[in-house]
Amino acid sequence: MPVQPWFTDAKLGIFVHWGIYAVDGVQESWSFYDGIVPYDRYMSQLDRFTAARYDPRAWAALFARAGARYAVLTSRHHDGVALWDTAHGDLNVGRDLIAGYVDALREQGLKVGLYYSHSDWSHPDYATTRKPGRPPELEDNRYSEVAAEFEDLAAWERFLAYRDGQIRELTSRYHPDLMWFDGEWDRSEEQWRIPELAALIRSEVPHVVLNARMLSEGDYATPEQGAPVVPPEGPWELCLTINDSWGHQHHDHNHKSVDQLIRYFAETIGGGGNLLLSVGPREDGTIPDEQAERLEGLGDWIRKHAQAVYGTVRGLPAGHHYGPSTLSPDRRTLYLMVFDVPRAEINVRGLLGSVRRVTVLGSGTELAHRVTGGLHETPGVLWIEPPSVADLDPHATVLAVELDGELELYRGAGRF
Repeated sequence: MPVQPWFTDAKLGIFVHWGIYAVDGVQESWSFYDGIVPYDRYMSQLDRFTAARYDPRAWAALFARAGARYAVLTSRHHDGVALWDTAHGDLNVGRDLIAGYVDALREQGLKVGLYYSHSDWSHPDYATTRKPGRPPELEDNRYSEVAAEFEDLAAWERFLAYRDGQIRELTSRYHPDLMWFDGEWDRSEEQWRIPELAALIRSEVPHVVLNARMLSEGDYATPEQGAPVVPPEGPWELCLTINDSWGHQHHDHNHKSVDQLIRYFAETIGGGGNLLLSVGPREDGTIPDEQAERLEGLGDWIRKHAQAVYGTVRGLPAGHHYGPSTLSPDRRTLYLMVFDVPRAEINVRGLLGSVRRVTVLGSGTELAHRVTGGLHETPGVLWIEPPSVADLDPHATVLAVELDGELELYRGAGRF
């Protein structure tokens, strides 16, 4: 089935990595898995995780001002610590921190996403088998697998029952619009029983959106941190951190600028994707000012250029315009993103058909345009007068190119 239309129209989501790892500011789950922090010390953060200033309504209002249409919260990371009072397994924060988040998002009209890790490196029955095809001698990591001779398939069945119990709780209590899975690399699709898991989820939430880490049942691609040079075919989402960390790490002040975030965002939606931008709240539930300020800055730009953002489809392929672009749903208006101050006319190559009008989005100023060249089936080049300084956006200027018909492109090599 095609992905739900709300997802491809949304363009921006907020990824919330919040868990006990924020107490000491260590890397979520991987810090004990990789032996950087002793397991007992990592888990001692559970007693110091207060959520004392957690205000999900403030989160949701900030996300809405940022221009997001959905958010995804880490309900349970690889460390196995659940953010709700689960009846399955022994590790949770002792109360329900998800219900308030769900209600607050829906009050703001945002879609609800929940992250859940397939793997659980704390569960006693998790490291009882191994991914097929791995060398049989010794386990790679004691938290995730055992040597082949010690495999215990009955224990693995108990783990899957625990996993299914938690998934039933999440879907029946909160009815998420999206479930964002992770940790799929640890086992095969057959071991995870992905089709059965998807059926369980859809029995409670028939129209749920699932990311690609649900393997054959995934609805969209999920590149992480590295912006794709060639956008994936079909629906996709780039998940990206504001600084260098997913969760809150006290020492990480290497935040991307608002300019950089707008470029990431424009290039992502220009390629037909969504940006899922991660924030890392402190252990008390507050979002650091540096991250909130960047969300506000991104939201200001999006509000000014909403027409070129929401509901649009991927724009021109590389080579037609020096910058990203989006296209209106009726394919009759092309939105060109211009990051730098133009030193000359802005050109677009390969447009078949004529241009009615070009305006600066946000100010409405009309710009002169002309076409030069062209031979037989090869169209000429569209040249657009550069905007005045007064019409330039401080981050990225958007030009609306209104076409006489639906966009058609020449993709040939010209006459030889």
